[in-house]
Amino acid sequence: MEKTSRLKRERYPMPDFIREALAAKKLTAAYDARPPYQRNDYLGWITRAKLPETQQKRLAQMLDELAKGDAYMKMAYRAKT
Repeated sequence: MEKTSRLKRERYPMPDFIREALAAKKLTAAYDARPPYQRNDYLGWITRAKLPETQQKRLAQMLDELAKGDAYMKMAYRAKT
């Protein structure tokens, strides 16, 4: 169940190619564990890229950060426990 969010920014829908990449890398749970603002920021950042190559580069960065669990947009991140 999705927690209600106070997110005021535009909310971006998740494209199929991102959903499929998360599932293929078994990172859906890691993505879902991130705060709503981070999930939305990742989606907007990836989908706003004009070139497909840039979208793929950004997607790869997101997947890497989720796999390692210690970064968000190249900034240090520690999940709240």
